[in-house]
Amino acid sequence: MNNTEFHELVDEKLQLLEDMIDDSGADIEPVITGNVLTLEFENRSQIVINKQEPMHEIWLASKSGGFHFSYVDEKWTCSKTGMEFIEMVKEECQKHADEEIEWV
Repeated sequence: MNNTEFHELVDEKLQLLEDMIDDSGADIEPVITGNVLTLEFENRSQIVINKQEPMHEIWLASKSGGFHFSYVDEKWTCSKTGMEFIEMVKEECQKHADEEIEWV
């Protein structure tokens, strides 16, 4: 994969994530600054999602720690847990929000 393809794939996934957050009605504020998407919660906690172009990875930092996702078999998979990116973000959002989030 080249850098252009990497950015297209990540941007598509991050847009999906933003749409899911909007549709959930959860009090999560997505803020994009450069290659970083920060999910800000009412309790002031954050999840930071970062595009790592040199490694063609997505990095996620949350209360649970740091996680790296590589594009394998047409999905972003965590090297530490084997979880798919969106599933892990949903799980981490629930931990940060301290409440059940109804994902659509």
